Amino acid sequence: MSDNWRGFTNEKLDKEQYEKITEAARICRGNILKMTTLAMSGHPGGSMSSIETYLLLYMMSNIDPKDTLKDDRDRIIISHGHTSPGAYTALAAAGFFSADEAIAGFRLAGSPFEGHVERSVPGIEWGTGNLGQGLSVGIGKAIYARLSNQNFHSFVFMGDGEQQKGQISESRRIAAKYKLSKLTAIVDYNQLQISGNIKEVLPQNITDEWKADGWNVIEVDGHDLYQLYDAMYKAYHNESAPIMILAKTTMGKGVSFMEDKHGYHGAPVKPDQLTDALKELGCENDLERYKELRASFKTTVNNKRNEYPKISSGDVINYAADAKSDNRSAFGKALESVAAANIDKVPFAVFDCDLAGSVKTAGFEKTYPDNFFQFGISEHSTATTTGSLSAEKAVSIWADFGMFAIAETYNQARLSDINHSNVKLFCTHCGLNVGEDGMTHQSIDYFALLNSTFGWKVITPADANQTDKAVRYALASPGNFAIIMGRAVIPIITDENGQPLFGEGYNYTYGRMDEIRSGKKTALVCAGNMAFVAVEAYTKLKDAGVDIALYSISDWSDLHDDDMKKLASFENLVTLEDHNVKTGLGTALTDALYKFEKRPNIEKIGVSEYGSSGKPADLYKLQGMDADSVTEKIKKLS
Repeated sequence: MSDNWRGFTNEKLDKEQYEKITEAARICRGNILKMTTLAMSGHPGGSMSSIETYLLLYMMSNIDPKDTLKDDRDRIIISHGHTSPGAYTALAAAGFFSADEAIAGFRLAGSPFEGHVERSVPGIEWGTGNLGQGLSVGIGKAIYARLSNQNFHSFVFMGDGEQQKGQISESRRIAAKYKLSKLTAIVDYNQLQISGNIKEVLPQNITDEWKADGWNVIEVDGHDLYQLYDAMYKAYHNESAPIMILAKTTMGKGVSFMEDKHGYHGAPVKPDQLTDALKELGCENDLERYKELRASFKTTVNNKRNEYPKISSGDVINYAADAKSDNRSAFGKALESVAAANIDKVPFAVFDCDLAGSVKTAGFEKTYPDNFFQFGISEHSTATTTGSLSAEKAVSIWADFGMFAIAETYNQARLSDINHSNVKLFCTHCGLNVGEDGMTHQSIDYFALLNSTFGWKVITPADANQTDKAVRYALASPGNFAIIMGRAVIPIITDENGQPLFGEGYNYTYGRMDEIRSGKKTALVCAGNMAFVAVEAYTKLKDAGVDIALYSISDWSDLHDDDMKKLASFENLVTLEDHNVKTGLGTALTDALYKFEKRPNIEKIGVSEYGSSGKPADLYKLQGMDADSVTEKIKKLS
């Protein structure tokens, strides 16, 4: 495809372009059938109804198959990821890779051409399949364009069935609020989903819903290239409200026995039907050749990703021994400090869900209003948008309560992990430390959820000093980080001389345990905001003549072998955590210590049932997590 076609530069689609794309659509339909029949699975129907849109997007947008990381490229987000056969065949037609490789490798173990679109394939910006998330991803790209002062366009291609998802309504309102005119949504309106007609499965008025949320809507015949191009051209050069293009299409378009049949939404044609289908399309049935290619499949496909920008950690803030601070306030101050050192050089965004005062990002909002995005009570969209932006050359931050940012949006966090994003998530109001808000708001499973992914790293700082340093580390490091904080004011942790342990002179090293007090027979290992309780218990035990060691572990996700070896040398090990005791630090340590021939007796102290409303100290006492209870349990071991 000629480069001078790209960027929707011509007001109208010319005859040459029309003929080339029409022919490409015919070939792509045949390839869609071949790859799904070869794999004996897939979604051919929606891929065939979507193919004209796919081809226009990949052939006419400002993208370069030879430079897929060009920063000012247009972004094409596929929300209905199950139509991957349409995406792969169109990308092949646009010169991103060979069609043979996509067909032979479709849904094959070890191949990048998975059943739902993934970032392992050149031209795919975001791996999806969890329906309803694409528009949130597009918002992240549009925000990146604004913050980086670039003029690229973001297209989000969606299915009609997924319009039933609530996250889309969140995203529609957000995009309209921020006047993201360089964001265009396209809905493949074939009116069929897996269970049948969309109006029967769950009735809705798609056009009016988009209009009601502030979008302009253009309705076109989704198989008419001229109509589609005209709508895309208008959207591409739009500077007012964002536009949704409703592309009216036919499921299984191009093969008469497939057309308008919902059974082909998620099922391929059988091999004995393939010959007739390909004959109708005028395509060769060379399935045997692809079987041979599949049997000896090798791939050259490699989709590169952006490197995380270099971030200055700014000037450390040290808190005195008598300072009274909650960790969330220390986070807010550290955030502003790091932003001041970087915001003129790197796109920097903070997202909020109606909680800026509580999560301590209000100061950032006041100082940097253009970099602060208030999304209201729209956690699902916010989680996805934060992940999308973080995959660009940007720092993407979301601060929220733990229950909303982790438990409620786990699916979005998992998808960010799959997409190798760099989310910086700061969760306040975690654990029983939340207190009076009660069990619905006491996030006690933050580690268990995020640790079930392969990339998220959980950090639970012990006090304001360690919070300051951990925040700076997370913001300056690639990868997905969640820093977990409580709500209440807690003391500064000091050494035996009364000086701040994590203050001046302390170097935070991710993944390493910190010794608070030395001892021999028994080790008490605490996490996060339980450190002050552990210090109090240590003092009581020392006064009673009990010799114990006291350690703090802030980084539960990556326990260091040297630290585990040290803990394995104790006779008894007691863990103390503001987390579900079944799935938290105690369990992680038990697992990590299992490989040692000599292992300590392990006693886990943590949240053993849902809490109630009350002061944190009272809630800790009710569950045997206060200093007196910990002291008595350790005395029985000694």
